[in-house]
Amino acid sequence: MSSLLESCKLMDQSSSALSTVAIASAALSCEAARANLSALDLTDSGDGSVSKEDIGVSSDIKVLLNGSKLAVSSNKGDDKVNTDSFSKIPVVYGNVREAVKSLHSVIRVVSNSGEKLGGKVLHLCFELRNLGEGSLERVRSNLGSVGVEGLKGIFEKECLSEESLRNGVKLAVEAGLEKDYVKLVKDVELVLGIVWKIVSWEAVTAFFVLEGVEFLNEKSGGKGGEFDGGNVKAEKKKKKKVLLGKGTSVIVEMIKDRLMSKGEGLEKIVEEFLSFLDPKSADFDGLLKKVKEILESNESRRIPKTPKGTRDFAKEQMTIRKKAFSIITKVFERHCATALDTPAFELKETLTGKYGEDSKLIYDLADQGGELCSLRYDLTVPFSRYVAMNGLTSFKRYHIDKVWRRDNPSKGRYREFYQCDFDIAGQYEKMGPDFEVVRILSEVLNALNIGDYEIKLNHRKLLDGVLEICGVPPAKFRTICSSIDKLDKQSFEQVKKEMVEEKGLSVETADKIGTFVKIRGPPLELLSKIMGGTEGSELLKHNASKEALGDLSILFDALYKSRCIDKVVFDLSLARGLDYYTGVIFEAAFKGGVQ
Repeated sequence: MSSLLESCKLMDQSSSALSTVAIASAALSCEAARANLSALDLTDSGDGSVSKEDIGVSSDIKVLLNGSKLAVSSNKGDDKVNTDSFSKIPVVYGNVREAVKSLHSVIRVVSNSGEKLGGKVLHLCFELRNLGEGSLERVRSNLGSVGVEGLKGIFEKECLSEESLRNGVKLAVEAGLEKDYVKLVKDVELVLGIVWKIVSWEAVTAFFVLEGVEFLNEKSGGKGGEFDGGNVKAEKKKKKKVLLGKGTSVIVEMIKDRLMSKGEGLEKIVEEFLSFLDPKSADFDGLLKKVKEILESNESRRIPKTPKGTRDFAKEQMTIRKKAFSIITKVFERHCATALDTPAFELKETLTGKYGEDSKLIYDLADQGGELCSLRYDLTVPFSRYVAMNGLTSFKRYHIDKVWRRDNPSKGRYREFYQCDFDIAGQYEKMGPDFEVVRILSEVLNALNIGDYEIKLNHRKLLDGVLEICGVPPAKFRTICSSIDKLDKQSFEQVKKEMVEEKGLSVETADKIGTFVKIRGPPLELLSKIMGGTEGSELLKHNASKEALGDLSILFDALYKSRCIDKVVFDLSLARGLDYYTGVIFEAAFKGGVQ
C-alpha cells in the first residue's frame, strides 16, 4: 500500500505538470492551424451545464493567445479551422484536470483503500487517452502544414498512434479487473508516458509551422535550403512576421533560445526540443514555472472575471429569467399585491438581530458619510422597515430583486442572487395570510412547470414546544433550530454530533429531539395521528405547541378545501434558521433527481 501510494503521488505530480504543458502545446497548435476559437467562449451560467474546469482551460488558452493575429475567436472567415480536435479542447483538458484533482484528493486521505486509488487512477487513464488522441490529431494537422521536410519522417520513427494508447488503456483495465493495483499504476504510467511524447510532438510540430523556416535559416546563418537532414522549402520573398499571442510568443522565444546553441542537424534539434519538454530534464522545471507564471500573471491575463459566488446572465439565461419573472409577477398581481422597491443597502441597525446565526453573513459597507450601512440580506426586513416607517396598518406587496450574503459559495449557492418576495402585513383572519402565501407558492411552481415538487410545512411554536419537551433550555432554542435546519443536507447523526459537541446538549436530549424531527407525512393524517398519540399528549400540555397544532388544523383544512394540499408535507424536521420566523414555516423542494 505504501509503494502504491508513492507511485500515485508521482503520477499526480506528473499528470498535473502535463495538463499545464498540454495547454501550451494546444495554444501553439491553435496558432499553427489558424484555428477558430469560438469554442473557447465559455461562460458560467450557474446551471451546472458548463464545468468550471472547462471554463478554466478556455481562460488559460485565451491568456496564452491574447493579442494573437493567427487564432481568432470568431465564426467569420473560411481560413479559420474548426475541427473536433480544437473545439473539444476545453472539455477534454477540463476532464483531465478534474481527474487529476480527484486523484489528488484521494491520495491525501492515507486510509484510502487500493481499490479507491485504483478507481481514480483508471479514471485518469481514460481521460489521458482522450487528451492524447486529440493532441495526436493536431500533430498530424501540423505536419501537413510544416515548411520543413524530414520532420514527418522523424516523427514516424516514434511509432505514436491511437492504437498504442488503446493498448495501454486495455492493459490498465485488465489489471483493474484483476485488482492488481500496483500493475494498474504501472500500466497507466506507460499511457502517461505515451501522452507526454504526443503532447511534446504537438509543441515541436506547431513550433516548426510557426517559426521553423525562419528559425532554421537563422540557425544556418541565412543559407536556407539544405539543412543536415531536412530541407527548408524555398521561399523567394521574406516571410512576413506574424504577431503571436503574448503568452505563446514568450514560450516560442524560450524554445528558440534553448535550441539556438544546441545541435546542428534537424534530428539533433528535434531531440533537444523533446528533451526540453521531458519532465526528467534539468531545464523542464524552468519551462513549467514560466508557463504557470504566464497563466497566473494578472498583467498578461487581462481577462476579467466575476468575484466568486456571482455570475453573469447571458442572453439565453436572460430570456429564461425574464419569462420566469413574468410568470411569477402575474401570480403575485392576481392575488392583489402591489410592487415595492427599497434601497439595496439599509442602516446596519435595521438588519442586525433578525437572522439568528446567519447575521454573520451580512455584507457591511465602509463608512461613507457617518452612517453604518449593510447590503440587504433579504427583502422581508426592508419591507418590515418600510411598513413601520410609514405607519401602515395593512399592506400586501411583492418585490423581485437582488440580495447579498457573505457566504462561502458552493455548488448551487451564490453570494448575490434574486429573491421573489410576496409578503402580507396587517391584522387578518387567523391563518388567512399563511394559507394565501402557501397557495401562491403552489401556483407559482405549477405555472413555472419545472418538475415535481413538495412543500414541506411546520410551525415554529410547535418546534419550540418539541424543544422544551425534550429539555432544551429556552436560550438555546434558536441555535438548536439552526442545527435542525441542516437535516435536509446532513444525516441526523451529523446534526446530533453538532448539537452535543458544539452546542452543549446531552446525548439523551438530542436523541429525544430525533424521535420528533423524524416525523413527516400527509398533513391531515399526520396531524390527526399526532393529536391522538403519545407525542400529541405531551405537545397539548404545552401552550405554544397546542396553539400551533390549532393553527395547523385550520391551515390544513383550508388547503384541503382549496384542493392544493396534495403537494404539502407536514415535516417536523423543518426549522428555518431566521429569528423572525415565529409561526408557520415552509419551503419547497424538488422530488427525484432533477434539480
